[in-house]
Amino acid sequence: MKVFPLTLISYILLLCNSLFAQNDSIHSSQKPDTVLKASPPALVLAPKKDSVTTLVSKAKGWFENFSIRGYVQARYNRLLETNPDLKCEQCDKSWGKDGGFFLRRIRIIFYGQINKRVYFYIQPDFASSASSTGLHFAQIRDAYFDIGLDDNNEFRFRIGQSKVPYGFENMQSSQNRLPLDRNDALNSALSNERDLGVFFYWAPKKIRKRFSMLVKEGYKGTGDYGVFAIGAYNGQTANKPELNNEQHVVSRLSYPFQIGSQIIEPGVQAYTGNYVIPTENLTKGVKTNKDLNYLDQRMAGTLVWYPKPIGLQAEYNVGRGPQFNKLTDSIEVMDLYGGYATLNAKIAIKKQLLYPFIRAQMYKGGKKHEKDARSYEVKEIEFGLEWEPSKNFEIVAMYTMSERRFEDFAKKDNFQAGNLLRLQAQINF
Repeated sequence: MKVFPLTLISYILLLCNSLFAQNDSIHSSQKPDTVLKASPPALVLAPKKDSVTTLVSKAKGWFENFSIRGYVQARYNRLLETNPDLKCEQCDKSWGKDGGFFLRRIRIIFYGQINKRVYFYIQPDFASSASSTGLHFAQIRDAYFDIGLDDNNEFRFRIGQSKVPYGFENMQSSQNRLPLDRNDALNSALSNERDLGVFFYWAPKKIRKRFSMLVKEGYKGTGDYGVFAIGAYNGQTANKPELNNEQHVVSRLSYPFQIGSQIIEPGVQAYTGNYVIPTENLTKGVKTNKDLNYLDQRMAGTLVWYPKPIGLQAEYNVGRGPQFNKLTDSIEVMDLYGGYATLNAKIAIKKQLLYPFIRAQMYKGGKKHEKDARSYEVKEIEFGLEWEPSKNFEIVAMYTMSERRFEDFAKKDNFQAGNLLRLQAQINF
C-alpha cells in the first residue's frame, strides 16, 4: 500500500525536473532582444539573420494566463415543512429546526494554464461552518496542479487537494447539479468529495473536448476527470490530517460514447483503504477498535444518459466500512449499499433553460465522518425544477419526501419522516 504512492511521487518529481530543465535550456539559449521603438509594445526585434529583420510576438507572462470565476448559492428550506426534526447533516445544515436563510456556498475559483503542461486550480469556499454557531468561514476546497506528460495533456498527474474520482455525482460540480444535495449512498464515501493525494488521468484529446462540451452546453456533465483514473490519497477526507501513514487507493473507468446525437456514459469505480475515526468524533462510552482503524472499501457502477432532451443518471455502490451498531454499542465494520436514479430533461425556451427532474434514492450503511460513524437508513424521493433565465442566474425549487433513520451512541432510536419545499437562488460569475 505504501510503495505505490512513493513510486508515483518519485516518477512525478523526475518528470517535473525533465520538463522544467527543458524549458530553462530553451530560455537560456535565447539572445537578448532589441526593442523596436516604432513598434507596438507587444512586438520586439529578433536578432538579424541574413540581413533580414523578423518580428516576433512577446511571450505572455504566467500572470496573464489565469482567470477568475465563481458562484454563490442562497437557500431556504422551511417552506411546507412537516417535521422540524428531519435533518441531513452532510446535505445542508439549515434543514430542520432553527434553520433559516442560508448561504450554502460562496466559491471563488482561480485557475489557468500557466505553462503548456502545467495547469493550476485553487478554490476556497467562504460559506464553511466552523461549528454549529459559526458560519461563513473561509476554507480550501481545491488546491491542486496538473502536470501534463504530453503536449495535449492526454496523460497527466494531478497533485494536491482535489476531488477523488469516485462517483459521477460526487465529481459533478454543485454549480451544475440539479438536486440541491448529493445522494447519501455515494457521497457518504467522501466528506466534501475531496482529499489530499496524487491522481493519474488519461483521456484522448477528442474525449477531453467532449467532457468539456457536456458542461459548457448545459448537459450537466462532470468535466474532465479522464477516461481512466488511478491514484492514492490520505483517506481522512478534505482538510483533515493523515492519521495512520497508510493511503487509500482508488481507480475509475468512464467513457462518454456518442451514438447518433445522443451521448451515453457508463462507468465503474472502486477504492480501498483503512479509515481512522478521529477521537473528537466519538461519544463517551461508545466501544471501538483499539487503534480506531477500520476497513473502508467500496465499488460502484454508473450510467448516464445525457438530456437530449430527456436524460437519466443512475449510480449504485456496495462496500464495507465503519458503522455504529446499537445492538452492541460499538463501531464495527459492516456492509453498506445504496444508490439513486435521476430522470431529467433539458428544455430551451428562446435563451432560457428549464430542467425538470425527479430523483429517488436509498442508502443503508454508516457515515464514517459523522459522530460515532452514525448508522443510516434513507429512503427519499425529490422532484423539482431548475430555471435559468440567463447564464448568470438560476433558481431551483425542489420538494422532498424523506424517511431517515440516523442513529449514534447518544441517539439509538431516531427515525424521522417528513416533507419540505426547498428553494435556492444561484448567481454565476
